[in-house]
Amino acid sequence: MLEPWAMRHKRWKKHLAWWFYQRRDLKRAHCHHMTAEAEATNVQRLGLGVPVRVIPNGVDVPPSDRIPESVAGRDRKKTAVFLGRIYPVKGLPMLIEAWASLRPEHWLLKIIGPDEAGHRAAVEKAVCAAGLEETVTFAGPLEGQAKTRALFDADLFVLPTHSESFGMVIAEALAHGLPVLTTSAAPWPMLTERGCGWWVDPTVEGIASGLRQATSLDLATLQEMGAKGRTLVATEYGWECVVKQFVSLYESLVEG
Repeated sequence: MLEPWAMRHKRWKKHLAWWFYQRRDLKRAHCHHMTAEAEATNVQRLGLGVPVRVIPNGVDVPPSDRIPESVAGRDRKKTAVFLGRIYPVKGLPMLIEAWASLRPEHWLLKIIGPDEAGHRAAVEKAVCAAGLEETVTFAGPLEGQAKTRALFDADLFVLPTHSESFGMVIAEALAHGLPVLTTSAAPWPMLTERGCGWWVDPTVEGIASGLRQATSLDLATLQEMGAKGRTLVATEYGWECVVKQFVSLYESLVEG
């Protein structure tokens, strides 16, 4: 909620809350826990005078023996999936415009998630206006095995966001062996550093550039990138690693 885009969205309500009670409450804390360095930087700029500790969210990594055999060697159209709230902050109109400019052959785009503030209607209108009804589909929210199945059945995950403090769904997609395309408004520069995705400008042009690269790759290359992402998450965002960091933080606070 303290990210710049979020503070600008419905600005007056949030600024009133900030000056009436939120700033005061945050200044009383002994430590602020942030999930990414970018989020920590944004909070430190507020001048609250409270120590900040960065510990990422923990992620469940599905056992490798549960990954369906159908993931390998499928003879079908490839699928890019967005999974999250259908809301302006997620940048879906940019994704639709970028997709329309490329119209990648042999690819489908699935948009999965709950509608918020009636935004799905606006995105569907953009899909129809671009004549993408044959390749872009919508589904409501998915949970449990249905969500897992949707991630395993995809070949690429796309989050064209305007703002993310962490981007839990990015970590989940990587844990399921998917390469990820997202914007620099999400704190995931390691996607390009570790060879498991694309970290592009939060613009139509930036997203189109990432899509052009991603959709030109063969299935084996996409799977190789996804395997790198899965290793990244298992190593640095698995619960054992994250819990140790939390225990250390709380022990230091108690001792202090």
